[in-house]
Amino acid sequence: MNFLSNILREEGGFEYKKAIVDSIVILIRDIPDAKESGLLHLCEFIEDCEFTYLSTQILHFLGVEGPKTSDPSKYIRYIYNRVILENATVRASAVSTLAKFGAMVDSLKPRIFVLLRRCLYDNDDEVRDRATLYLNTLGGDGSVIETDKDVKEFLFGSLDIPLVNLETSLKNYEPTEEPFDISSVPKEVKSQPLAEKKAAGKKSTALGAPPASLTSAVDTYEKLLSSIPEFSTFGQLFKSSAPVELTEAETEYAVNVVKHIFDRHVVFQYNCTNTIPEQLLENVVVVVDASEAEEFAELATKPLKALPYDTPGQTFVAFEKPEGVPAVGRFSNVLKFIVKEVDPSTGEAEDDGVEDEYQLEDSEIVAADYMLKVRVSNFRNAWESLGPDFERVDEYGLGPRESLSEAVNAVINLLGMQPCEGTEVVAANSRSHACLLSGVYIGNVKVLVRLSFGVDSAKEVAMKLAVRSEDESVSDAIHEIVAN
Repeated sequence: MNFLSNILREEGGFEYKKAIVDSIVILIRDIPDAKESGLLHLCEFIEDCEFTYLSTQILHFLGVEGPKTSDPSKYIRYIYNRVILENATVRASAVSTLAKFGAMVDSLKPRIFVLLRRCLYDNDDEVRDRATLYLNTLGGDGSVIETDKDVKEFLFGSLDIPLVNLETSLKNYEPTEEPFDISSVPKEVKSQPLAEKKAAGKKSTALGAPPASLTSAVDTYEKLLSSIPEFSTFGQLFKSSAPVELTEAETEYAVNVVKHIFDRHVVFQYNCTNTIPEQLLENVVVVVDASEAEEFAELATKPLKALPYDTPGQTFVAFEKPEGVPAVGRFSNVLKFIVKEVDPSTGEAEDDGVEDEYQLEDSEIVAADYMLKVRVSNFRNAWESLGPDFERVDEYGLGPRESLSEAVNAVINLLGMQPCEGTEVVAANSRSHACLLSGVYIGNVKVLVRLSFGVDSAKEVAMKLAVRSEDESVSDAIHEIVAN
């Protein structure tokens, strides 16, 4: 930490300084004992930081982590110095950070209110507006009372919507009589398959902006499906999976499937590519056997009229399922089509074709398909705001495992939730571990999970699972997934 702090003070450009700051943040997140010294190093850095982006991100991080330290008051001086000395963007960020300390640490309220009142006379309207908002919502009379949970959630709760999706939806919004509805914004960010492969194994940094490769494929899928008459009545798309390959590499036909989850329906989108130049495929369909998926009833199929060489196309199969139920099952798939020979010299296909079929890998609908990965900015606040009304707690034996890390990853993958605050990382040789997860369950129900793991000398892993959600049946459903 001292080494990083020293090189942070030396000359260097934005990318260099950002990489060092991200490294310090990872140490703070993963090693609790490093938190206080790390935060002080970051405070000292922003005293001389020339990069507005880094200053605002560090101030935000201070607002999340600072109030949880043993002596939060020692950070106030560094934060208020930014209000006095910095540009308007950093000043506005510092005002928000001060308000977080006031909201989270009741004993600091009187001091924070004094500082916020001084900000009411700032020459920038954003700074003035933030100070006014926080003074009014936190109770600007300076009395030492506990901040209301609703106020904490309003001021500092997670938006629960990726900003890239919100930006895309706002750009696509056409002014009409209907106002913009934020609940219609997709909650999951999709990345291109290639970008996902490249990013495998890389830990996301705490302050980094989302990679440029992330794109909102949800909008594209929703437009595509709503334009198909057979699927246009299915309602709002809840989630689309990443493509899953159903054929080996370098085969005659390349097929992958994307699973589109609706409240009462599932649509399989089969993306097909013909890799044989001398062939034209016509009337391409995937015949799906759902005998191992009893709760699903096939509803509609949309064939692909023609699949020329090296021109991707899609065919769809839709199933109905019980409403709001996380039905699971295995589906076997066979690609069926008519093959027509193509003259390489003219590119013309013969009139007559031959029926043929091609066996594909099975596809599955699993419990994680009904969960969106959604981050929360402050897990503790989010947990408290959900309250204990629909909390469900139970203990489970996970049997012998290769390692504690393997057990943690297995449960994260099973539930399909978003790890929070770096808790997916298990320290080497650790005998116990705590993991925090967040997500949105089908029906747009917020879910938070606390996992506590322990391993004995025989590598038997035990787990305590605590779930809070907005719906009693959803809390029960999460336990059912683990129990099964």
